[in-house]
Amino acid sequence: MSRQPVHFYQVGSFAVGNRLLDDEDRTVQSDPGRSDSLDSGHRACQGCGEALGARYALDAAMRATNGQLIAVNATGCLEVFSTPYPETSWRIAWLHSLFGNAPAVATGVAAAMKVKGLNDVRVVAQAGDGGTVDIGFGCLSGMFERNDDVLFICYDNEAYMNTGVQRSGATPPAARTATTEAVGPQPGNVFGQGKDMPRLAMAHGIPYVATATVADLHDLENKVQRAMEMHGARYLHVLVPCPLGWGSASCDTIKVARLAKETGLFPVFEAENGVVTNVSPIRHRTSVESYLSIQKRFGHLFGTPGRPDIVARIQAIADHNIAHYGLLVDEERDATLEVSA
Repeated sequence: MSRQPVHFYQVGSFAVGNRLLDDEDRTVQSDPGRSDSLDSGHRACQGCGEALGARYALDAAMRATNGQLIAVNATGCLEVFSTPYPETSWRIAWLHSLFGNAPAVATGVAAAMKVKGLNDVRVVAQAGDGGTVDIGFGCLSGMFERNDDVLFICYDNEAYMNTGVQRSGATPPAARTATTEAVGPQPGNVFGQGKDMPRLAMAHGIPYVATATVADLHDLENKVQRAMEMHGARYLHVLVPCPLGWGSASCDTIKVARLAKETGLFPVFEAENGVVTNVSPIRHRTSVESYLSIQKRFGHLFGTPGRPDIVARIQAIADHNIAHYGLLVDEERDATLEVSA
């Protein structure tokens, strides 16, 4: 798949008309022959970002491997809503693991394929943020250290959604969850806790690390394609908004994911061997308020009297990400400097 820039011809729209692209540059989802790895009939909530992310990522991986793919899935929302016994919505070779050992199980599957001489069969492991940054972190770090030939995908909805919206190590500061209530002088999740999992993966020096969102299908598919061209441990961190846990409208899943990137709160980039090699620049920079205000988990920051001081702290995080990763294109960066002056 080409990595050439895609031009947007419709003013005010982020939609990309596939008819304007050559066949080889069109998305996997536009292909009627796609694998439909996660098929209809699952029981995800309306507007579920994780269902979108898993289908997009695994369909792209199936095309990249000519269908020679095995997926290992940790316990969590994705496993629960897709495989209510005795049914399944998976149309690929798929294996359920425990909550915290998907990286270890995937390592075993990859080793078994190597012993059997099936070197063309590739392995993908997948989990939510709880099974990645918390419960499965030890197994994942081990997989990275050994440089096992597995692509691990984290579908990050920023809390333990399946068990009642409890805080995870990926929950953002000030967010309300069942275990970080919006009360007291510092309501919601505290600042300074949690884990920046993409950077932790980079610290292991593995061949490939990338972040993506369900709002940019071309970018997500390109990164899966790139990961499957490599061997060794690879990590993809995909932001997948959860309407239920975030308190956003089910029709706004793509909008919320896009705003996470456009505010700078979720940097989208690629890294190889621990070094950032490519960033996805912000197209239209916006304040964090536009992102936070459409989610009920941040509702306590607005209204009367509201907490503009906390919003300002979150804005500072976004500003730091923008500066650290260089997320502004030159024209917008110059305009920002002019306004500041």
